[in-house]
Amino acid sequence: MEQLSPLDAMFLDAEDTDRHASLAIASIAVLDGPAPSQEEYVSTIGPRIRAIPRARQKVRRVPWDLGLPVWVDDPRFDLGYHIKRTSLPSPGDEAALHRLVGRIMSQRLDRDRPLWESWVIEGLAGDRWAVLTKLHHSMADGVSGAQMYSMIFSGSPEPDVVVPYPAPEPEVEPEPSMAGLLLDGLAGLVRSPLEQVGLLIGAARSPQRLAQRLADTAKGLAALADGLQPATPSSLSGPIGQQRRYGIARASLPGVIAVGKAHGATVNDVALTAISGAFRKLLLHRGEQPDDHAVRTLVPVSVRADGDQGVLDNRVSLVLPFLPVDIADPVEALATVHSRLAEAKASKEAEAGQSITALAGHEPFGPVSWIIRFLTRLPQHSIVTVTTNVPGPREPLFVLGRKVVELLPYVPIAIRMRIGVAVLTYCDQVVFGITGDYDSFPEVELLATAIEQGIADLVVASRPRRKA
Repeated sequence: MEQLSPLDAMFLDAEDTDRHASLAIASIAVLDGPAPSQEEYVSTIGPRIRAIPRARQKVRRVPWDLGLPVWVDDPRFDLGYHIKRTSLPSPGDEAALHRLVGRIMSQRLDRDRPLWESWVIEGLAGDRWAVLTKLHHSMADGVSGAQMYSMIFSGSPEPDVVVPYPAPEPEVEPEPSMAGLLLDGLAGLVRSPLEQVGLLIGAARSPQRLAQRLADTAKGLAALADGLQPATPSSLSGPIGQQRRYGIARASLPGVIAVGKAHGATVNDVALTAISGAFRKLLLHRGEQPDDHAVRTLVPVSVRADGDQGVLDNRVSLVLPFLPVDIADPVEALATVHSRLAEAKASKEAEAGQSITALAGHEPFGPVSWIIRFLTRLPQHSIVTVTTNVPGPREPLFVLGRKVVELLPYVPIAIRMRIGVAVLTYCDQVVFGITGDYDSFPEVELLATAIEQGIADLVVASRPRRKA
């Protein structure tokens, strides 16, 4: 039995208070065909999944929220339930795949089971197939979710060794009773003041470090508070329904890197600039003014240490910059994006968010949970979208000798954010996965086309000029 972190629990609480939200992240691996049989696939992938402890655990809440929820072994764990299979109708084009992704991601995961699903999708055009991996955000962030591919897929084109299925299950701990959870929660309440005293004693031993951390946190909190000022009202935010739309845009990673080098910017800067230009075109398409306070985005920032590889959890903070949708020139917009992200880094926003979640881990969970639920019920008018960038594998992956030709990312939306964009790199490709509320955002393809055009414009603007 292991406690969720306060950040993990926050995603559960936020989903509970937004009846139309499904806070699961996902990615779709598209592979060369033919697709393996279900038995062959499960026999190969199954043992690797069962070797990941979190994949066999479910969430149990402590009565009356007296303690953080806990991960417990699921005594009824059934790999066959989690690895599902479906097929696209002919001709299996990209639009059909996008519709299927939207339908699968519109549905919430079953809280009575481990919070993940894997869908084998047959029937893609060009003799291809796909695997959609869906994880609740309480289980993993984008970085650890992407790393999961390296845990269950192969880095070699050689055919995998097939392990007979079903294989013996790992030994599981007995599921705790309600009374056991209650006693553990009460014990945590007793420990909480002692832990706080221990933190104070430890901090007193390094007064200079404490003073610097307090100064950074105060600076970051001031910046985050400023980031909660309302954005300019627009049709980009508002109530959402349960159903989702999905679309993608593609770009060359070497091309994006070249743009960044030409202008002293990062891959993330270039991606956000293309997204900003796409939002500008969307607002103009809707007859709305793309002013400088129209689109504030939540940008997740990984706080994962270099040695934290292969661990499924959330180690992420955030910054809240405005996208420069008021700027038409792509090079000027790129400079503005780079400047704003540098300012956010200097303002210690990410450090403040990390400090808050760390501190919450030493407080009684009940009040923390109640505050989160209260805040997520309030109609927020500050954050218009979420834009997340995750570095994926740079070397090709394989399943049973079949090559993964591309990875497509998915980011969830909730709490009045009608649009989200996830960016994932794989080998030499950058893919933008666009999530939209079905009813209020029918222009997914318009945004995707605009992102691709934005990258193309930056590439052209970054080429050395020929001498006359």
